[in-house]
Amino acid sequence: MTRKLIVDIIIFLCIMLLVYAAVSKLLDYTKFAVQLGQSPMLTHYARLLAWAVPGVEFIVSVLLIFQSTRITGLYAAFGLMTMFTTYIILASRFSDYVPCSCGGIIQNLTWTQHLIFNLIFLSLIVIAILLYTTTSNHKVLSHETNEVVL
Repeated sequence: MTRKLIVDIIIFLCIMLLVYAAVSKLLDYTKFAVQLGQSPMLTHYARLLAWAVPGVEFIVSVLLIFQSTRITGLYAAFGLMTMFTTYIILASRFSDYVPCSCGGIIQNLTWTQHLIFNLIFLSLIVIAILLYTTTSNHKVLSHETNEVVL
């Protein structure tokens, strides 16, 4: 029961983060698109990414909501956070000026704070994946009673 609670809390936090980030970007879409365009790595893809990133964040959030797609959602959240974290490392280490295009209160973090924030979420997602898959592997369907037994 404790494993499930931990996984549920982490999933809830991920959903809140992803929905918050997506809504923040869409509410200030113009600023988000302009900031993406100022990134030397993303200039040519800014218009596409300005819609795609919040869209993917919403999709991953929906995947996390439903039990049948939860593990896919966890892996997708891990992939997204890995991409965002890689972008932060590249932008902060190899570019002279790149504004944070995250939106909301997250955009007020320094690059180092943002990196730590992302690494914490990446760690939480890894914990959720490990606990979720470990818990799922221990469930056995009893053919006689049609009950799930741990």
